Amino acid sequence: MGFIESEERRLMEMEELKRLVACAGLSHRKDHEDFQGSRFSSTDFDVDDDGAQKLVCVTSGVSFLGLAIVNCLLRRGYSVRIIIHSEEEMEKLRELEVSGEMRTINNSIKAVVAKITEIESLLKAFEGCRGVFHTAAFTDPAGLSGYTKSMAEIEVKATENVMMACSRTSSVRNCVLTSSLLACVWRDSTTQGLSPAINDESWSDESLCMDKKLWYALGKLRAEKAAWRIAKEKGLKLVTICPGLITGPDFFHRNPTATIAYLKGSQEMFADGLLATVDVMKLAEAHTCLLEAMNKTASGRYIYFDHVVEREDEAEKLAKNMGMPANKICGNASINIAPRLKLSNKKLLTLMSRTVRNCYNQS
Repeated sequence: MGFIESEERRLMEMEELKRLVACAGLSHRKDHEDFQGSRFSSTDFDVDDDGAQKLVCVTSGVSFLGLAIVNCLLRRGYSVRIIIHSEEEMEKLRELEVSGEMRTINNSIKAVVAKITEIESLLKAFEGCRGVFHTAAFTDPAGLSGYTKSMAEIEVKATENVMMACSRTSSVRNCVLTSSLLACVWRDSTTQGLSPAINDESWSDESLCMDKKLWYALGKLRAEKAAWRIAKEKGLKLVTICPGLITGPDFFHRNPTATIAYLKGSQEMFADGLLATVDVMKLAEAHTCLLEAMNKTASGRYIYFDHVVEREDEAEKLAKNMGMPANKICGNASINIAPRLKLSNKKLLTLMSRTVRNCYNQS
């Protein structure tokens, strides 16, 4: 489960890490064995005025979405522990240290080595954290075919491990899981009585995803269902967020596997009015706001998007950003045909406007 990436993508992520380090500082465990044999003390996390722990953990913390979540958390005063999965990720951090970009006077960020395939490893990474953000960032081992069926199986197992580790870590109160809008939208159109509205209660049809070989949708669907099963069994407080296609600066180069995998079946989604996108920073802010609202009103699933691609010129712009022909997205869809289905993210928008109205105003 490594990161296979181009030099261009690596440099982009290095620049993003430098921006984070410049504002908060970052320390990490150089030696994997030392980390595995150690425990975190109570001085490793900050405490706010009401005594609540302000240390949280972000899995896949150097991924496209992971970095955005870390950045948002730091701005809101959290201390953040990011999980490093591979030697490639650790090398990025070593380069920061060698270049002198890494500051250790402020321990707002810590990076730890942990294997998502090993629950014991996760237990040590989560210890002392009050919340966990699990956002998977898997890549194709071959670097060619996007998100494969085997990757879907890995994603489910990884989510199960994270949830079990959360439930066994006494300090962890809440978990926010990143699912996908694709876990909601793929339904058999021949089924009678289906509502035209796609909302937080909608689930994709597993057999349909398998028949169409929609492995990314299948992986997110099964992983989310596994998370809810374990949360119920173990009494863990969980919310899941189901975002549209994640966009933002250089999104395709920085998040190619997930982008390509998400858009499998995009012609059908576009025709049905279900091709939605969300800016990565807005999505990160939504994650943070959900965590803060979990002890009040937040619960269950939340669909999130900030734009629905409804016109051919919008589809062309999206395709251009990815360097692909527009017809790969919009196909032969006619702009004169009204879409059959309607997306709704009312639940999240209502919660955010009522309880965390100033979330988007943070800079």
